[in-house]
This record gives sequence, structure tokens and C-alpha cells, in this order.
Amino acid sequence: MHLFVRLAMHVEIVGLENIPQQGGFIITPNHLGRLDVPLGYVFLNRNDIIMMVAEKYHKYAIIRWFVKNLDAMWVDRFNADFKALREALNRLKRGGVLVIAPEGTRSKTEALLEARPGSSFLAVKAGVPIVPVGVTGTEDRLVVQQFKRLRRPQIHVRIGKPFTLPPIKGHERDQAIKSYTDEIMCHIAALLPPEKRGFYANHPRTLELLSGG
Repeated sequence: MHLFVRLAMHVEIVGLENIPQQGGFIITPNHLGRLDVPLGYVFLNRNDIIMMVAEKYHKYAIIRWFVKNLDAMWVDRFNADFKALREALNRLKRGGVLVIAPEGTRSKTEALLEARPGSSFLAVKAGVPIVPVGVTGTEDRLVVQQFKRLRRPQIHVRIGKPFTLPPIKGHERDQAIKSYTDEIMCHIAALLPPEKRGFYANHPRTLELLSGG
């Protein structure tokens, strides 16, 4: 992965000092294109990364090979995949690092989509910090254009400061998970340029974070 990224992309990373040096945590990037996946292996530089790969890629032999050799996990995005959730939770509690895009799929609008609740659910259950990440330059459309011109895509990664979510009281679970998911996405939005903030561009929490709150 390191060799591929060095050969295929020019990557600028800001905020590496925000990555925790030990213990389990969750990395939550936005998801613009296929090149988002290898980036996590580069700036984390750890061998206990928990990567979840969509079930639709299982038909490709090369992807199956990577999933096996990178100790990644298959996940069904359209059903309650409790097996994958339990495995991710167990690895987190053992000190692993989960990389999960809360949107659940690449954004065809090239801006933030409304997120799904998986990342906030796992963060609360595992009691681990969340590290938001904003990525630009990995849009499939732009990457294809650059490769056709024999140029390396210019990719920018901004890593935010880690934060934690408080425990949930039983009767407040659904509302809390929704609120926590918005909190994660607004942290990501605050790391992105205005045109990439999408669904969360005018969220009060995004505006608060941009103003220094």
C-alpha cells in the first residue's frame, strides 16, 4: 500500500500529530473515491487496522486477495450485519484502529452525503476516541483524468483532533445515535472546503466548529 501510494499519488497530509499513539480509536473520513482506502494504511502506519469492505467487491479476485492479506472485513451495507459489527467491536476493544466512512458509500455528488449510524454506534459501544478526516482530490472523475494525462493525483488529507462521545442512556438511544452521527459528520465537514460539505454545510454544529466552537 505504501509503495502504491508513493508511486501513484502525491499526498499532502496535515494534522498527523492528532493521531493517537496508542490504544484503539476510529478514523472517520469522507468518501469521495476508490483511492480513499489505501490512504488510511499510509498515514496510520500500523498493522492492526480494521478496514471494512463493501460486499459488492467480493466478486473481484484481486479485492478478495487484498481483503485476506490486509486482514480486512466484508460488510453488508444494506442489512444489519451484526457479525461484522461484533468483529469490529472486538478488534477495537483489543486496541485496533477502525477506518470507516460514515456515509457508507462513495459520494456521487463529490460532497458529503447524509451519514449512516454505524460509526457512532461502534464508537459509543467501544468507548474509543474518534478522529475525523477530510479528504479531497480522490474523486474518481479527477483521478481518471490525471491518470490519462500520466499525472499523479494531488490529494489533500486534513486530520482533525480526536474527540469522544458520551455514553447513551437506554431511553435516549435512537436520538442520541442520530445526534452523535451528526457530530461526527460536522467535524468532518469543518475539515473540508465549502463546496465539499454537502448535506452538513449549513448544520449549526458545522458552523459552530468553523467559528472555533
